[in-house]
Amino acid sequence: MIPVPLDEYPIHQVPLSLGLVGSSDRNFYDRCYFNGHNRTDELFLVTGFGVYPNLGVKDAYACLRLGDAQHAVRFSDRLDDDRMAQQVGDYRIEVIEPLQRIRIVCDSADLGLGFDLTWQGSFAAIQEQGHIMRSGARAILDASRFAQVGTWEGTLHADGRDLAVTPDTWLGTRDRSWGIRPVGEGEPAGRAADEPLDGFWWLYVPLRFEEFAIVLIVQELPDGFRTLNDANRIWADGRVEQLGWPRVEIRYRSGTRHPEHATIHCTAPDGKPVVVDVDTLTFNALNVGAGYGGDPDWGHGHWRGAEFREGATYDLTDPAVAGRVPFSVVDHVARATCDGLEGWGLFEHGTFGRHDPSGFADWGTQAP
Repeated sequence: MIPVPLDEYPIHQVPLSLGLVGSSDRNFYDRCYFNGHNRTDELFLVTGFGVYPNLGVKDAYACLRLGDAQHAVRFSDRLDDDRMAQQVGDYRIEVIEPLQRIRIVCDSADLGLGFDLTWQGSFAAIQEQGHIMRSGARAILDASRFAQVGTWEGTLHADGRDLAVTPDTWLGTRDRSWGIRPVGEGEPAGRAADEPLDGFWWLYVPLRFEEFAIVLIVQELPDGFRTLNDANRIWADGRVEQLGWPRVEIRYRSGTRHPEHATIHCTAPDGKPVVVDVDTLTFNALNVGAGYGGDPDWGHGHWRGAEFREGATYDLTDPAVAGRVPFSVVDHVARATCDGLEGWGLFEHGTFGRHDPSGFADWGTQAP
């Protein structure tokens, strides 16, 4: 194998060229996620780019919720040796200032959605706890991730309209993660097909306030046993406070599992309570065009052929589309209050099957 451009830099972690990764697991990935909104209930953009070295694939997507529709564009191609060039088709990411300023360009207005947006981090990015999930003895997810809140500036073209994006209004959150998680075409299930899945409960809440940011992650088993707990407050001077063991109370819309409001009880290092109230606004269902959670139209790392590009629009009033949403992790625009301050960010939530603390006894149980 010949060297790749990254091999010129003293950043090697294993005795391999940086054209290879340290794991032979087919599910190794390295990708980023961004979202943005204008602090209203009218629109919500999610977008991301990923590489899958052991599958030889790179891809990107963008999905905009606008009214009752989700407009999606998607790109895929062969992964080449220059991984410093984060580009696939019409989509590219430029790192202007690492961990602070990122430009994302999507030249696909002809597909119904395009943009030229620059991200400005409002607080330092924070490294989250390592995330591991197992199926039996095998790690099906073993990943690292950092997160950040910030603002956007630029232009957005959607549904035949050009929208100005200004940092006084447009906010968002982002993360970059890498490691192992299910990607690409599905593997034979084997014994796992006979092992019942009782339930899954997930909550991810990064929030931006003027004086600080809060990033919270909780994952629980059906009986409420917590397998991931990470809650931090990041101040402008770079200080990071751990916020203990959050207690989460979610009010779901009657007859559904759609979260309308949450109260999150945290604890500062000095023992004082830190209470965050969150109301959800519009949402983006991640399995409707963005490729997460069994999306039937698009999956991360799937081989779609060279120079693949496509656009699609989904009507969320269509029962066939709306029926997917309850089986997806859903990203909601979040409006929050904490200590009398207003904040904005993401309320990402998924609850499927049994979850005893929520009163969900099985896959068919809904909120009263």
